[in-house]
Amino acid sequence: MAHLNPSLREVDPVWQRLRTEAEAAIEAEPLIGGMIHACILHHNSFEGALAYRLSMKLASPEMSEQIIREIADAAYAENAALCAAARADIVAIVDRDPACHRFLQPLMFFKGFQAVQAYRLGHWLWEQGRRDLAYFVQMRVSEIFGVDIHPAATIGQGIMIDHAHSIVVGETAVIGDNVSMLHSVTLGGTGKEDDDRHPKIGNGVLIGAGAKVLGNINVGHCSRIAAGSVVLEDVPPMKTVAGVPARIVGEAGCSQPAMSMNQLLPNGS
Repeated sequence: MAHLNPSLREVDPVWQRLRTEAEAAIEAEPLIGGMIHACILHHNSFEGALAYRLSMKLASPEMSEQIIREIADAAYAENAALCAAARADIVAIVDRDPACHRFLQPLMFFKGFQAVQAYRLGHWLWEQGRRDLAYFVQMRVSEIFGVDIHPAATIGQGIMIDHAHSIVVGETAVIGDNVSMLHSVTLGGTGKEDDDRHPKIGNGVLIGAGAKVLGNINVGHCSRIAAGSVVLEDVPPMKTVAGVPARIVGEAGCSQPAMSMNQLLPNGS
C-alpha cells in the first residue's frame, strides 16, 4: 500500500486575519472596495500586499510604482526576516495602541507602520551596497510620512511608533526589539563627528513624545524616557528618566513599559 505524504498548507495568521478584516471592511463601506481589493485581496501573500502598499506610497514622478514594487519583491524574496519583522510590528501596534482594533489599520492607514517598513526596505538596500537607492527611500519616507530614519540605522522588530510625526533616527543609532515611541522623538548626535555617534536603545524601552536622546549613549532595556526629556547620559536598565537634562526619577514601574505604554511618573518625581 502506498504511503501518503500530504503537504501541509502553510499557515499565516496575520495574512488570514488581514484578508478577513478586508472583506468585512468592504461589506461595511463599499466605497473603499477598490482600494482594499488593490491593496490586500488582490494579492496571494502578506509580502505581496506589503510590497504593493509601499510602492504606492513611495512612488514619485522620479521613480515609478513598478520599480519600487520590483525592489520590494526582490527584498522580501531574499530576506524573509523583513516580513517577519513587519508581522511583529503589526501585532505590536494592535496590542499597544488603544486606537488600533484591526490588523488592517496599520497596513492601510498608519504612517508609523508604513514608515518603519519603508525604512526596512531602505536598510536592505543599504546592506546590499545600493546606497543611492537607499537614500532615495529615506528621502521619500521623510517627504511622505515626516519620519527621517537613516538607512544605516539598526532597528529590531515589534516596533510601534505612535502618530509618527517628526521622528528622527541617526545613522549609527540602534533600536532593540519591542520598543515603543511616540511622536517628535529624536535619536541624534551632539556634534559633527562622523564615527559612532548615536544612541543605542535596549529592548522593551518606552520613549515619550518629544524626547531627545543625544550622543553615543546606552538606554538600558525596559527603561522609560518621559515626554519632553533630553537624555545626554546612559540610562540604566528598568529605570525612569525625566527632565532637561534627564535624571533618574524612579523605577520603570513595570517589567515591560513598552508593552504597557504607562507614561505616568512615580509619585514625588
